Amino acid sequence: MNNRVFLTLHGGIYAVFALALFFIPSLVWPMYGVELNDQYAYFLSQHTSIFLGGLGAINLLLRDIESGETAKRLFLGLLIANSLGVAITLYAGAIGIFTGFGWSDPAFFSILSVLSYFQFKKQ
Repeated sequence: MNNRVFLTLHGGIYAVFALALFFIPSLVWPMYGVELNDQYAYFLSQHTSIFLGGLGAINLLLRDIESGETAKRLFLGLLIANSLGVAITLYAGAIGIFTGFGWSDPAFFSILSVLSYFQFKKQ
């Protein structure tokens, strides 16, 4: 897939999750087996949307990037970020924090990691 398509999809996915975790965390987190039981947990969800939204914005703003060293570094950064997502969400599932739909997160981040790796290798 070309850089524009990849970064548009990748950025769009992150932007959607950022908006969902900011505006409707009380609907999203229970699907993953996570209970928001106070204002601090609610705020932490909104705080997480800073980083998801930032990654989404970076992807969308750089979607016209040409192949080269800068693109290679961008895709390596996305690969690292998505790999961290695999590790953290897999851990959350393994220790019982994520249940139900929560097991989709390691799969989701794994797919994004593989796609990021292929984009990285193409540069």
